[in-house]
Formats: sequence, structure tokens, C-alpha cells
Amino acid sequence: MNKVLQFGLQSSEFLAVSLRSLRFGSSTVSVRVGTTSFNKRLMSNATPFSINNTKGKEMKVAAATDHNFHQMVGSKDDQKGIEAMTVQELRATLRKFGLPVKGLKKELISALRLHMDSNLQDESCGAEIKETTSSTRSENVTIKRKIRNREEESTEDDCISSEAYAERRVKQSTEKNLKAKVSSKAISNEHKSSTKTGKEKSRLKQEEASLIISSKVLKTDEIISSSVQSEPWTVLAHKKPEEDWKAYNPKTMRPPPLPEGTKSVKIMTWNVNGLRALLKLESFSALQLAQRENFDVLCLQETKIQVKDVEKVKKALSDGYDHSFWSCSVSKLGYSGTAIISRIKPLSVRYGTGLSGSDHDMEGRIVTAEFDSFYLITTYVPNSGDGLKRLSYRIEEWDRTLSKYIKELEKSKPVVLTGDLNCAHEEIDIYNPAGNKRSAGFTIEERQSFRENFLDNGIVDTFRKQHPGVVGYTYWGYRHGTRKTNKGWRLDYFLVSESMAADVHDSYILPDINGSDHCPIGLILKL
Repeated sequence: MNKVLQFGLQSSEFLAVSLRSLRFGSSTVSVRVGTTSFNKRLMSNATPFSINNTKGKEMKVAAATDHNFHQMVGSKDDQKGIEAMTVQELRATLRKFGLPVKGLKKELISALRLHMDSNLQDESCGAEIKETTSSTRSENVTIKRKIRNREEESTEDDCISSEAYAERRVKQSTEKNLKAKVSSKAISNEHKSSTKTGKEKSRLKQEEASLIISSKVLKTDEIISSSVQSEPWTVLAHKKPEEDWKAYNPKTMRPPPLPEGTKSVKIMTWNVNGLRALLKLESFSALQLAQRENFDVLCLQETKIQVKDVEKVKKALSDGYDHSFWSCSVSKLGYSGTAIISRIKPLSVRYGTGLSGSDHDMEGRIVTAEFDSFYLITTYVPNSGDGLKRLSYRIEEWDRTLSKYIKELEKSKPVVLTGDLNCAHEEIDIYNPAGNKRSAGFTIEERQSFRENFLDNGIVDTFRKQHPGVVGYTYWGYRHGTRKTNKGWRLDYFLVSESMAADVHDSYILPDINGSDHCPIGLILKL
């Protein structure tokens, strides 16, 4: 075996390491360091050291130095030799050096390698500035290699932002900090060890400036990592994002408030996945939502309450919202259910689509309130279910009936349709489009029906119109903690008649509000 490792040092020099032999027990690892002149013998100044274990095994490394070089570079075979040692051998070796012996095998190997590196560094004390510079660069190469190896081990094929991503960023920041400290120490040693020429002073100033910049970058990385953990929706999470897509951030992407005195209405909608449980939460709930958002109208889906529970729930509502209208499932108790809660008294209210006896009118899925300038429909669209059992009912009956109902209302006033529409219309609306082609809510049939019955029929998706290339989700399944990694779906919408699309001031998502597997979304409409 005769391999050579080369590390660029200056324009006219390089460090060559020749690997001659490897021996454990009866073999010896020897390393020869040379410059561009291979006929020079440098082994005359070599200083050997050994590491013994309890079984008498020995690893010898010959460290060569001359007037230009002082640091030995360990070979790949050296590293393999350490990795081949058993846990007992590693611990016995570490004890002889007075080092801690607790931990996993990986930790013991790392401790031994670090000790070897420190011994090599000690040998170089008192060397000239050029030798220290070579040592510093070799240390930086070693650290970069360790960081690169750890990054490769921790890389996943998931989306950019995730909790694992945030943890990885924190680890990387720590490793960068280590690198910065090593560089800083080396620079300090250079200041103390010798008199500096004008050229060397200039180089030191450049390295110090680079160190200051690196320190600022490290602090920025730590801030970003903290933000990722607390606000995962700010990181683009998508299996196959397009080049111009970006993550939705309500803090930076919402327009400024309307001028004071502008007549408008603020409507919010939320699939609460069980209203009674939500009202009992000690953390953020529907009542706090009213205090924070100061909405005019709140639409709810999947309330899961029965007719007998309505009056009790009404008493728990915030003051000022005196007008509430509830539609409960009578075909299956504690299932589905929709509601409109308003501080503005509507002109009229109707339940269902008026088609007596149809399944969707028996399941409490639609409430319509008429206001002065528009109709407001809150709806909880049927899910196609496991095995897509209700797919045909969904696309052949429900979507068509709802579309006809909207068109009938539009004869007198524009319509605002909102709620959980149970369809991620485009690939940008779902984290993993390829893996959900036959999942309820993202089948080709559902997406085509959504487009034909609504979007191609004079109804506008307000969020997509305002944010054409933005990834914003409103639903995250409880399984696998997908909310923490922002692997979601956009299932909740505000659709409006084309005639009033220009009056939409803001269509937004509030991903920070918990309490359900959906988050609330809002619409500000100029009147």
C-alpha cells in the first residue's frame, strides 16, 4: 500500500503523506512527511508515541517534522485502527491517559482522537509562524472533514424545514463555534510566538475580521434555529417544491390594515374538530380567538355537537356575539355539524341546500346567512373516506348540488363560500403530492371536480389569488407530529364570487393557533 495525501499550503509548497504500513500488535503504522523534494529524509527528527491497551496491542505512529512542517496528519488506516478497537480496549487506553471512560463507543473513539490531536499540537509549541500557520490550516481541514461527515450522516430526504432540521442547525452552529475558537486560539498564539512582518500583520487582520464575521453568522444561525422550532410554517416544507415557491409567513405577507373609517367585514372560519373539547382547553381556544382577532363573523365546521347541546354552548360564547346559528347532524349523532356566530344580525338564515331528504342536509353540513351585500355559506364538505367509499357521492352529488346552490344565490347577491372543503386543489397545496395520489382529498377526481364546479364556474380562490406561489397549509394530521415539521394540506378556503374578488383586502392563514388538527383562516372584505 503506498497512498499519498496532499494538502495545499502555499503557492510553492504542499504537504505529502505517504502511507507505508499498518500494524496492530505486530505491525507498525509509519507516516512520512515531505515537501516537493522527495529525496530529503525527514524521519531523522521523528518523535514516536504509542497507545497500549489491556491486551498488549500497540499502535505506533512516527511523527515527522522539519523547519517548515510540525504537524502529523493521521492516515485513514490510523482511523480504521482506532475504530477496530473494542469498547474495553478503548476504555483501558483512555484510563492510561487519565481521560474519562464513560459513554458509547463513538464517544470513546472521539475522545481518543481528540487526545491524539492535542498531543500532536503540543509537539509543535515554539515553532515559527509558518509552522503555526500550517498547523492551523491542517486543524481547519480536519474540523471541516468532521463537520462534513456529521452532516452526511444526519442528512434526510425530507423537507427543508423540520424539527430534525432545526436540531441539525443547532449542532452545526456548535461545531462552527468550535472551529471559530480553534482559529482564534491559533491567531492568539501567533501574536505571542514571534515578531510579525508587515505582510503577516495584514494576514492576521484579515483572519481576525473573518473570525468576527463568522461569529455574527453563528449567532444568526442560532436565532434562525430557534425560530424554526417555534414557527415551523416559516420554512418551506414540500417534497417537490418549484423554484419560485416560498413558505407562507403571516407576519411578513399580510397587507397593512385598511385606513381608519373604511367600511369592511372580518370573517374567520375554523374546523374545530369537536367544539366542546375546544371550549374546555385551558390554553388558546375559540374564546381567546375572538379577543385576539376581533372578528365580525366566525364560521365553524365539525362541531360534533347535538341539538340538545346548542343552548349550553351558546352561553359559553364571548359577549357581543349574540347571533349564532347551528346545524347538527341528525342521521349520526355527535358527527359533522356547522355553525355561524356573528355580532352582525343577518337578514335571513337557512340550513342545508333546500333539497329535502338528501344526505348532506341530514348531516348538518351547511348554514347560509344573508347579509346586506353578500351571502355567507359555511360548509363541511364530506370526506371521501377510507378506501374512497364516498368518492362517487362526493363528486357526482355533493359538489354538483353545492355549485348549483351557489349559482342560485348569485342571482341576487355575490356569495362567500368558506369552510373545510376537503380538497387540496393543486400540488402546491399538499406537502407530499406524489405519495397521496389516491388519498381522500387529493385524488384526480376530487381536484377535477373542485375546479369544474367552482373555480371554472366563476368562483375565486382568494388565498391563491393573493399568494400565487406561496406554500401555506391549514391542516396537519395528528399522526407522526406533522404539525411540528409543517407537513400539511391546504383544505380550508375562502371562495368568493368573481364579482366581489376585487373587494378582498386580505385572505390569510393563522398557523400559530392550536386546539384542532386545522388552524383558522380569515378574510377581510371591503364593503
